[in-house]
Amino acid sequence: MEIYTSLEEIRRPFAGACVTIGNFDGVHLGHQWLFAEVASRAYRSGGTSVAITFDPHPLRVLRPGGIRLISSLDQKKELIALAGIDALVIIPFTSAFAATPAEVFVDEILLKTIGLRDLVVGYDYAFGKGRSGDTRFLKSQGVAKGFPVTVIDAHYEAGMLVSSTKIRELIAAGDVRAARALLGRSYQMRGRVRLGKRRGGKEVGFPTANLALSPEDLVPRYGVYVCQVICDGQCYGGVMNVGSNPTFGEDVLVAETHIFDFNRDIYDRPIKVNMLDFLRDERKFAGVAELSAQIEKDVARAKAILAVAERELALSCEDDFNR
Repeated sequence: MEIYTSLEEIRRPFAGACVTIGNFDGVHLGHQWLFAEVASRAYRSGGTSVAITFDPHPLRVLRPGGIRLISSLDQKKELIALAGIDALVIIPFTSAFAATPAEVFVDEILLKTIGLRDLVVGYDYAFGKGRSGDTRFLKSQGVAKGFPVTVIDAHYEAGMLVSSTKIRELIAAGDVRAARALLGRSYQMRGRVRLGKRRGGKEVGFPTANLALSPEDLVPRYGVYVCQVICDGQCYGGVMNVGSNPTFGEDVLVAETHIFDFNRDIYDRPIKVNMLDFLRDERKFAGVAELSAQIEKDVARAKAILAVAERELALSCEDDFNR
């Protein structure tokens, strides 16, 4: 997949561009339906499948602090590439760009720069100043300017509307299992292992790999989770605690993962953590011995859950290796 990080990088319009536009946060199953339709149409016509997105997310500019993202830009690139899209155009989003009239966006960007021949959008998509570029507007533009517009209906899984908003709600509530059903994969946290207090192994008996979290991140409900850890091309089971270590009187938000059957030093190395299931809320224990005993129970439960879904989870790790 070719990636363009500004419109200026596009030297000539794409041949037979079949285009979709969106924020695509999380690249969930609904987005994947869009990409499949775009890729199919481009293949049948001998054209180019093109996805247009924005960075930063428009709500980060229009309502600072008002949104927590499911996926980083790097994750979004990886997942869109896996969907079979030929070209990804990432438009830098600014307040000035937000003021672009919808018709100017169609004429100057979609038609002139991208070379739009065929447009596919989600049922709720809207863009341009005042969100005036909704599906009704796009269809009228298509009739007037000679390009077909296909609107993809809402997608439901397990009786839930597949949307980035719903997935954020589920993750914030700790329901990572339901979020997986809408994403089509596990919710994943990424980062470099940071130096912690080093008490996990010495005092508690369960060494951890620590990831720093920011209040601006999409932070799951505080508690303990079953997880998979991908590190250096290998996949391991584990338990992760998201919270602030109340037993030790701390208030710094952190994600601490005890990785099963693992004894390597991975300080400052990147890891990926797939969150599989919620075990329990974080709580304050009377002391280290009580905390250690509870973690032992958490580990036993987590290993039992991982064993039941061993084959499915192995395939999920293989997917990650291919990104």
